[in-house]
Amino acid sequence: MEVIGDLPRELFLEILLRLPAESLMRCKYVCKYWHSLITNPKFIQLHLNYNYKNNVCVLLKRCLVTCLGQKENLLSLVCGNGFSFENLDVDLSLYRKEPCLQLLGHCDGIICLSNYRDYILLCNPATRESMVLPESCLPCYPWIRNLISQTTGLGFGYDAKSHCFKVVRIVSYWEELRGSNLPHFSRAEVCSMGMGSWKEINVTVPAHVRYSPCFETYFNGAFHWYAMDDNGNEVILSFNMGKEEFQVIPMPSFISMHDHSICRSLLVWNDCIALVIYPERGIEKSFEIFVMKEYGVKESWTNVLTIGPLPRVERPLVFRKNDEILMEGSYGQMMSYNLRNKEVKDLPIYGVPKSFSTLVYVKSLVSVKGGNQMLDQRDNTGIFLFVFLNTLLVHVDIYANFC
Repeated sequence: MEVIGDLPRELFLEILLRLPAESLMRCKYVCKYWHSLITNPKFIQLHLNYNYKNNVCVLLKRCLVTCLGQKENLLSLVCGNGFSFENLDVDLSLYRKEPCLQLLGHCDGIICLSNYRDYILLCNPATRESMVLPESCLPCYPWIRNLISQTTGLGFGYDAKSHCFKVVRIVSYWEELRGSNLPHFSRAEVCSMGMGSWKEINVTVPAHVRYSPCFETYFNGAFHWYAMDDNGNEVILSFNMGKEEFQVIPMPSFISMHDHSICRSLLVWNDCIALVIYPERGIEKSFEIFVMKEYGVKESWTNVLTIGPLPRVERPLVFRKNDEILMEGSYGQMMSYNLRNKEVKDLPIYGVPKSFSTLVYVKSLVSVKGGNQMLDQRDNTGIFLFVFLNTLLVHVDIYANFC
């Protein structure tokens, strides 16, 4: 067995896999050997796999008010059983001075942020690498009078077929004098990481995206929005990143819809999408949870749980574990609710009320510019890792000696 210093090769690589991404970013400048190893796409994939199994956190975006009375964004990580959290030092254009910046999605350590007007940004907080996406390719139709265009839907995810990350944008067009709440028509475009440009996709957008708090969710290779079809029915609109197709998923038929005093949020729980129904206002709120046990099948919606009534809780944010949900309090503090013992905890995390948004997150070395394409081997076993180690290290030796 060959050694590196006093360590066997396999042990050396196992140690590197357990280091945080920030530490590895510094380690790659130690020497050519380490640089070529840490920047190797196969190592990046193995490191990502390890973090998915062992180091899953919650990424939180919130707004704080400065001493000058201005709102600023702040990204934080909530980790561990003891709810430890760390603020991320992210230096991005518009990040601090754009209080309406939305946290759209996360995939493999990369997050997507946007102001829903003219700014879409991909960022890896661990590597501090970022990229602003180019302008839209969709037409503005200046020759049609009284036609207004607006970005109504944005989503971010991973295409397992082509092994690349994608952003999808839905642009809707209204006739100013038409007097309808629904757009005249909508068009969609996709930007693939590494391509550097948008392309319009020739598909029909079968529903119109509407706002609902904490609803936009990436799951099962598709991004999901709250929407309304042409008949005025509330639905879930999804976009499959691999097929580049839209799908309409029906809401549960046995819950009261078209009630504007009721909020709907979409979360991921136990590897299923979960619809949370709760009142918009109230001193105490109850939260009904409906789970779609078979994805895309309306009849599989099941009312599995009711939380509460709980005082001082504004809305659900994310399932941190299968038995724990993080929630935003009425006065801008984060809270946790344990589904087993029904215990509510106030966490020492505060922000402007209704400014909280969250994602399940892992740190990674993945580049936002697509230079290290993922292998989509997220279910690799220990056997694959053992067989792979020597091959990777031998190739790194050759490369380092050549350079």
